[in-house]
Amino acid sequence: MTTSWTIYESPLGPLTVIAGASGMSRIRFPGSDERLDEAGRRPAAFAVATEQLDEYFAGDRQAFELDLDLSAGTAFQRKVWVQLRVIPYGTTVSYGDLARAIGRPDRLRAVAATVGRTPVPIVIPCHRVIGADGSLTGYGGGLHRKQALLELEARGAAGQAPEPAWAFRQLTLS
Repeated sequence: MTTSWTIYESPLGPLTVIAGASGMSRIRFPGSDERLDEAGRRPAAFAVATEQLDEYFAGDRQAFELDLDLSAGTAFQRKVWVQLRVIPYGTTVSYGDLARAIGRPDRLRAVAATVGRTPVPIVIPCHRVIGADGSLTGYGGGLHRKQALLELEARGAAGQAPEPAWAFRQLTLS
């Protein structure tokens, strides 16, 4: 399989965006120790994805329209990831809500683990899943990034402009 990738400079820090032949397969937050072959770096191949990410961070996009390659996940994981994409922009659900939505309230821990393994965060909005008591729980990019994404969406859902990029970056670094 041919893997291509690029670095997208987001308000959350540099994101490594990776795709295979059938679509985007991963987004990695800063700090990932995964080594990628420099020959696979193809920024032009990600023009649509980076444009949609720009629109999202500017508050102009609420859902992504990108081809995704989720073939590395099990059938159960793919079911959870599909359900994550149904969570409306600017809202949150609990892990229990998510487990019930896929018809598996008995698999709460497996649902939570799957959310934590979402290969394409932001595009698949795993940041919209919170604890039953409303608390923020684990996020691969760190809770500060999860909070920043939720605040970005809350402002957008309320019809407010997003924070300036410098303020957003400061929020994520604090």
